Amino acid sequence: MGNAWKWQTKEQLIELLGKLVSYPSVTGSIAEIELARFVAGEIATLPYFQANPGLVQLHPTGDGRFFVTALAKKAEGVQPAVVLVSHFDVVDVQDFGEWKPLAFDLTALTDEYLRHRDELPQHVQQDLAKGQWLFGRGSMDMKAGLALQMSMLERACAGEFDGNVLLLTVPDEEVNSLGMRAAVPVLLQLAEQHDLDYRACLNSEPVFSTYPGDENTYIYSGSLGKVLPGFYCYGKETHVGEPFSGLNANAMVSRLTCELELNTDFCEVVEGEVTPPPTSLLQKDLKKEYSVQIPDRAVALYNMFVMEKPIDEVTKQLRQLAERTADKIEREYAERAAIFASLNQSQPISMKVKVLQYEELLAYLIGKVGREQVESIQEQVMAGRGELDDREVTIRLIDELGLLCKELAPMIVLFYAPPYYPPVSSRNDPLIQHVIGEVSARAAASHQLELKHQHYFPGLSDLSYTGLPEAAQAIQPLVDNMPLWEKGYALPIKELVALNMPVMNLGPFGKDAHKWTERLDVHSAFEVLTDLLPFAIEQLLQKGSDVKTG
Repeated sequence: MGNAWKWQTKEQLIELLGKLVSYPSVTGSIAEIELARFVAGEIATLPYFQANPGLVQLHPTGDGRFFVTALAKKAEGVQPAVVLVSHFDVVDVQDFGEWKPLAFDLTALTDEYLRHRDELPQHVQQDLAKGQWLFGRGSMDMKAGLALQMSMLERACAGEFDGNVLLLTVPDEEVNSLGMRAAVPVLLQLAEQHDLDYRACLNSEPVFSTYPGDENTYIYSGSLGKVLPGFYCYGKETHVGEPFSGLNANAMVSRLTCELELNTDFCEVVEGEVTPPPTSLLQKDLKKEYSVQIPDRAVALYNMFVMEKPIDEVTKQLRQLAERTADKIEREYAERAAIFASLNQSQPISMKVKVLQYEELLAYLIGKVGREQVESIQEQVMAGRGELDDREVTIRLIDELGLLCKELAPMIVLFYAPPYYPPVSSRNDPLIQHVIGEVSARAAASHQLELKHQHYFPGLSDLSYTGLPEAAQAIQPLVDNMPLWEKGYALPIKELVALNMPVMNLGPFGKDAHKWTERLDVHSAFEVLTDLLPFAIEQLLQKGSDVKTG
């Protein structure tokens, strides 16, 4: 390739990656906005976009941030298109400790780690010795993928692919995926405006290890889904000197966590792939100050991955767990109350714990005080949310409503908080399966590399927002039990149903995403992938019609 190319050689791509990493684009930061402008500006310098400036755009997400689209059109009348998706935000760098000032400097951090190699974990020392790794926040997750896709866009601008290539890079993937959710209607608009037929969405998230020490390289045909269920526990207040006159909400929510934490009954198995079990992400009482009144309200949120299990089944399973837990709370309370009563010659009392879903609590309260008052409370909470994130404002919404239903307590209320990642899989899509087979064969023949096919990318990704795998009504149990739905959080459901693209993920090998030892295998990224990615794009464009019809 000639000197006019910007992002094609290994050295050029390392330089580009260094520039991308140098922006400390932690989700929600000013640098996240600045990096979007930088990427759009860099793309706009390509001769193709100098001649067609309207084809590279910054799009607002609605909260001051932007996502970027850049369309390289083959020719008028050519419809097949591949969407290249990536994200440019990263997680924070507090974990870097003394090396935090260098976290966004690939060269300086890698050199510093080399100088202090004896202080690093043994497995990191081994990679340092190989000399083909670059360290830094975002090096792996996923600015190398963005650099590669910018390289592919440059090739598309030169007419190397037999079809259209649309680059889409977004903010906020690490928190709420607002960037990708905002991009869905824009993708449909661009398809209509430019007469595009989206054959597939190709992500370049890095390879994620499936177990400690995993050195396998994977190619993915889908991405795990995620729900964030929560339990709101409303006990019964009392003075600590009379604990058996009340029910401590901390004890209630702790019992729920003990029942749900790492509970493999909630694991899902699809063709040998297994979702990790649920785990607690937040647990706290809702007292606003210290006092000798026991906490009467508490809440917990849990991470739960899904593949093909319907939301109504997940909801049913969670409710059943809550009902079993309520029975255990009642029995344990009665047993301990009886023992205490025998000690002080008193009469024991019992507790009955109700289990509700949020939609039932809401319906009860509407019946009690009227819809207008309920909506007024919800509006007040939203107006005063300030800097509260979606999880905290969800908790405040349900607590404000729960406080008006004191007569129902003790109770456990099941609800969902944002974000929701729909599971997506093209494991039965003939085009994707064909292309994965072709790419895997090329990797083996040209690079002596075995690509292991996984149906679900395990790290969560924006591929979740490329379509809905089932009818829109399939997520209704989640919608009905999410206090924040359409009050600050929602999915573009109709647009997702209309978009519905096949997906695959082909990205570079790296290690330790979200850790201070995050690093990228440069050989994998800028030698192997610079061959496999253009081959995959061409296969998706050329083979789509044949495979779909044949």
